[in-house]
Amino acid sequence: MTDEAQQTLDDATAVLRSALAGDGDAVVGTFDAVVDRAGLAGAYGVAWCLAGTMVGDTAPAGASCALDFPGIDQADYDTRWVARFVSAYANADADTGEALFGAAMADGLLPDCLLTLAGSTVATLRSRAG
Repeated sequence: MTDEAQQTLDDATAVLRSALAGDGDAVVGTFDAVVDRAGLAGAYGVAWCLAGTMVGDTAPAGASCALDFPGIDQADYDTRWVARFVSAYANADADTGEALFGAAMADGLLPDCLLTLAGSTVATLRSRAG
């Protein structure tokens, strides 16, 4: 594993620890620190890692995943963003993931989206743990 990949994993772990503790300020603070150190590309890498944690190892290679979220169009921006971002990850569609990331940034809603992504990842991990 490269140093950069290890740093991304360490940052994602820090985000998840904060989210598990219910500390939204620390989640946002970790993402801010990543941006300060590695730019938006670093924050994107952490978000992509969180999406991978949500998807897990259950998606068969080469399969196309459809977004099945009843009422998605009525959901809040951050919820729609997370659903679409995770769907992009599940479909190995980095171009769409990058476009979503850029759109949330341009809309001034990236921190909210990343916070919702962290919370959704924690909720997914808790549901798997049973």
